[in-house]
Amino acid sequence: MSRDKSGGRFGIVDLGSNSVRLVVYAAAARSPVLVFNEKILCGLGRSLASTGRLDPKGIERALSALQRFVALRDQIGISKLVVAATAAVRDAEDGPEFLLRAEEICGFKITLVSGAEEARLSAQGVLSGIPDADGVVGDLGGASLELVGVGGGQRLGEGVTLPIGPLRVMDMAKGSLAEAESIIDKTFKGLDILKEFQGKRLYVVGGVWRNLARIHMSQRQYPIHVLHEYVIPASEASDLARVIERLGPKSLSQIPEISERRVDTLPVGALILDKLIAAMKAKDIVISAYGLREGILFDHLDKREQAKDPLIEGARDLANRLARFPQHGGELLPWTAPLFAADVVGETPAEARLRKAACILADIGWYVHPDYRAHQSMTQILLAPFAGVDHPSRLMLARTLYHRHEGRGEPELIGNLAGLLDEKQNYRALVMGLALRLAFTLCAATPGMLPKTRLEIDKATITLVVPRRYEALLGEMVNKRLSALARAIDRKGETHVGR
Repeated sequence: MSRDKSGGRFGIVDLGSNSVRLVVYAAAARSPVLVFNEKILCGLGRSLASTGRLDPKGIERALSALQRFVALRDQIGISKLVVAATAAVRDAEDGPEFLLRAEEICGFKITLVSGAEEARLSAQGVLSGIPDADGVVGDLGGASLELVGVGGGQRLGEGVTLPIGPLRVMDMAKGSLAEAESIIDKTFKGLDILKEFQGKRLYVVGGVWRNLARIHMSQRQYPIHVLHEYVIPASEASDLARVIERLGPKSLSQIPEISERRVDTLPVGALILDKLIAAMKAKDIVISAYGLREGILFDHLDKREQAKDPLIEGARDLANRLARFPQHGGELLPWTAPLFAADVVGETPAEARLRKAACILADIGWYVHPDYRAHQSMTQILLAPFAGVDHPSRLMLARTLYHRHEGRGEPELIGNLAGLLDEKQNYRALVMGLALRLAFTLCAATPGMLPKTRLEIDKATITLVVPRRYEALLGEMVNKRLSALARAIDRKGETHVGR
């Protein structure tokens, strides 16, 4: 796909086998900001297996949805709109006829995505949101399942497209769960990719599997309803899938986490997941909110934008919208560095990346009442649509910002999240938070002054060094913040006035 350099809002219409969706991003960027998202469950591929054709009612629903989405283009201010069709349209004998009608509505050529290209784009989407993904990406649509290996930030191999989406399997099995099981077993038997990635993680994409994750979250009373990078142990995912497989429509409709139009496809989707976990002996299941559409978006970025870190770009975007002086984060990073030298707290490259994100995000809660800044900052981090950050790292950032506002106090962590972090991670969050607290007190949250000061640390002492012209800023509150930081790293706090 060509690179987009036009700027402005970027829209994608995904003509899938089960749903037609419009997503609109603020711009084609490494950390895309979603400004609009609408999905219509049409069931284009519902009768594909038995008739070889698209579902007639699905066609009319899909074209109606497309007509609305195209009309929204000018209303929303979309400068670039991509329309892509996948498995049902490419496999149906009346797919070309449908495309002609759809292109009349659009006024431009629709991209018909091949099976191999769909697997590539799905993998690329997952990697754009989880750069360190290592295992198999499974993207389940209504008519197909794409499997592709990933690792080291890259797609591994070409991947495969399998004709076992829930709508297609339901049509082939004629409502028989036993027959559906047989179809799936035959499809997975001897599949090279499942042998090659035995025991690895399974990264799952698709609305059916996201519904299963929501049910698991509810069962655990998990307080952060952020699906991206939510991890489910393989055994728990299989247990849940087996329960869902055997529930009828009436029982499923009583589960709040299941969308009404997913009731009929969820049991077969659960069965496919159960069989896939068993076939590759998956270590655990990771939910990816990024997939085909994000892969398309990534393809439209230039190489420089593609190379950026999604977490850091997401943090910058949030800081640009909420912080008083967004550029201040760039000053905080080198200023806090002495604390994380190898002979003090130390840090790995992954920990250094989180420290950079924390510096950028340090002031996002300033605009609320002072009594609620810690809570607001934590909530913003826990719920922000960041990519490239797992849930423990998200919590560590949230704890850091809590300590930046509240000092050494212990946050009332949301629900049962406390177990996500170990003692070392909690300690790092405390030290970083106290360092930010000192920095903001010293410079009154304004840029320009902090780089003229520095921290010097030896085995016994942490010294805040300031130039003589800033000596008057070393007041009681600065000394208090310095002492708190010094105690945290088991040292004595001192100040020194330099030239």
